[in-house]
Amino acid sequence: MNDSQPEQQNTPTDNYEQINIQPQKKSLLRKLGPIGLLLFYLFGKLKYLGVILQIGKFKTFITMLISIWAYAMFWGWPFAVGFVALLFIHEMGHVAALRMQGIKATAPMFIPFMGAFIGMKQMPKDAFAEAVMAYGGPLLGTLGAIVCAVIGLLTDNPFWYALAMTGFLLNLFNLLPISPLDGGRIIGIISPKLWIVGLIGAIALFYYTWSPIIGLIILMGSFQIYSSTKRSSAEKSRYYAVSPGKRIGMGLAFLALLAVTSIGMVAMQIPLNNFQQHGHFTQEPIEDNSTLIKIR
Repeated sequence: MNDSQPEQQNTPTDNYEQINIQPQKKSLLRKLGPIGLLLFYLFGKLKYLGVILQIGKFKTFITMLISIWAYAMFWGWPFAVGFVALLFIHEMGHVAALRMQGIKATAPMFIPFMGAFIGMKQMPKDAFAEAVMAYGGPLLGTLGAIVCAVIGLLTDNPFWYALAMTGFLLNLFNLLPISPLDGGRIIGIISPKLWIVGLIGAIALFYYTWSPIIGLIILMGSFQIYSSTKRSSAEKSRYYAVSPGKRIGMGLAFLALLAVTSIGMVAMQIPLNNFQQHGHFTQEPIEDNSTLIKIR
């Protein structure tokens, strides 16, 4: 005896329901028209926007555009693009130094008038590793400024001289021996007590400039010095247990980069001064009776 049930077949009612689904959809889309289709398309794409903005590269790109827009209001678009590019090169120097040590880093993030920063997935194992990470930024950033200087020499365009001088100044500023600047992290391998010297210098610089950025650095540097006093002697001795050869090597590298950025900044000032002294304004009439001003 065969107890199996016969296979069920579609009834005419089933077929009738399936046939009438499509006309209902078509009727809805017909009522909405092309504008409705466009709204449906945009809504479907916008739901992915939140996911896209969470990706580091898109955050970098968006914050770069915001920074370029902010700087362009004061310096113009060409110089704003060049300045943000130099910031990007500086930060990628940190990323490269971290990856050489097997430490993952986030993509750079830009804050208008504050610079840029990266995040580390883990802390360096000792003071030497931290110094190498810090050194990578101004090293690659100074190379970027040198490239701008070379282009300026080849083209004799004051734009590139100004951009190069800004790049040298940017990296020289980051070499100030106070944490959280790169210089503070580098000289920490020699002695954290040098942070006090850097703090005094930053206070003097703030007195002459009244820069809010320097004021913020002073606050952060003071907190860093205070935090270091709270660390146990065993922890500090382990973290700063670096061979004399590494200390001397990093110290010499720090002084060399300090010299290059300082000399580079002064050297770029020479052609800029010459341009200002020998350049003159001429006025030439044009067809609409207005005046065209040229700089020669």
